[in-house]
Amino acid sequence: MAPRPLIAGNWKMHMTLVEGAKLVDALGMALAEATPKPACDIAVCPPFTLLAPLSEACQKYGFGLGGQDCHAEAKGAFTGDVAAGMLADIGCTHVIVGHSERRSLHEESNADVKAKAAAALAARLTAILCVGETESERDSGKAEEIVVAQLLASLPDGATAANMVVAYEPVWAIGTGRTPTVAQVAAMHKAIRAALDGKVGDPAGMRILYGGSVKPGNAKELLSVENVDGALVGGASLVSADFWAICSTCA
Repeated sequence: MAPRPLIAGNWKMHMTLVEGAKLVDALGMALAEATPKPACDIAVCPPFTLLAPLSEACQKYGFGLGGQDCHAEAKGAFTGDVAAGMLADIGCTHVIVGHSERRSLHEESNADVKAKAAAALAARLTAILCVGETESERDSGKAEEIVVAQLLASLPDGATAANMVVAYEPVWAIGTGRTPTVAQVAAMHKAIRAALDGKVGDPAGMRILYGGSVKPGNAKELLSVENVDGALVGGASLVSADFWAICSTCA
């Protein structure tokens, strides 16, 4: 039996408090009025400044609330950073670690990502662990090998289907409007599932999300692929109608 899908919206560095509150309320009202309800879990990952103000609304509507990053240490002299425990303290349920933009723009290594994921688990957050290949890596013909190696080097000890989600994001598709073929997505998710066997608790139950220019127009096709257990949505998560349309594809 396939895991229950998760649709998570990564707002990145967008949204004021007023805009974010309106979006969450719009999603909440859509969920309340939906018949039948989408057969998926829903989470939003706003900027740090919006997490505490949106926590109550997310709890009311039954949405997960996630940070976009966390520090590997529980506390300390780390100006500008946020600990996983601090996220949990204000009501977060999830945190993204290892997003391609963190790996590239902030030069985070697999070891850095593994430490952050471990911190998330210690704080009893669900870690959304991102992996993916660049365009040159895809063109090399070794994309699956590269992504699997990245995944295994980033996996924290104690990861299970209950405390971690994997998100595959082909870097070359994020925000570009390009998407891999269904066959490419299926092959990569199959490779990730196989790599999890023996490495995490309940590998068959661990959710593997697809992330990379997911839109209302392609969501149904992508979410119907075997081993695709939801989506990590970027730009489309900033428009309530678009994000809801993606959630609604989960029958």
